[in-house]
Amino acid sequence: MEERVSLLKEKILNSKAEKRPFLVALEGGSASGKSTLGGALAKGLDATLVHMDDFFLPMELRTPERFAQPGGNVHWERVLAEVLQPLREGKSLEYGVFNCSVMAVDRICRENAKDVVIVEGAYSLHPELRDFYDLKIFIQVDEGVQKERILARNGEKMLQRFLNEWIPLEKAYFEACGVKDCCDLIL
Repeated sequence: MEERVSLLKEKILNSKAEKRPFLVALEGGSASGKSTLGGALAKGLDATLVHMDDFFLPMELRTPERFAQPGGNVHWERVLAEVLQPLREGKSLEYGVFNCSVMAVDRICRENAKDVVIVEGAYSLHPELRDFYDLKIFIQVDEGVQKERILARNGEKMLQRFLNEWIPLEKAYFEACGVKDCCDLIL
């Protein structure tokens, strides 16, 4: 992990130029290490970290039509309106945080963006979002390692849900939207 953080830190610091904030996307499948790497990188760079998990799709948008769209199972419209567009306009961040236990946004995150902003999580490179980023990174994970991590983190019942529901949706999204093809780095 330290090696990856050092490599990415160097790449980001060398490519920032005058643009502020410098936007980084960390994309990949479930349990690939996006959150862990994002947290370590944010700490190492003193960067702002935004989690795509804060943008789960609310119940009213969970329709068969929405789920049929590749990448449709995240509220990308909120990411665009509450994070990426305000950052482009030089504004501070103010976005709703989705709470899975109540299945709704239950608090607001307010903070000034630092020189580097990292958006980590599956669907961070949705086609409607990807042009906002200065550096796009895809994190791959071996399927066996992925299953072990999900089992350890979420338990057997949720592992089955990941395997039967969420991982197939991610794979369909990666393929249909050419996610790896748009990335600057694949780890």
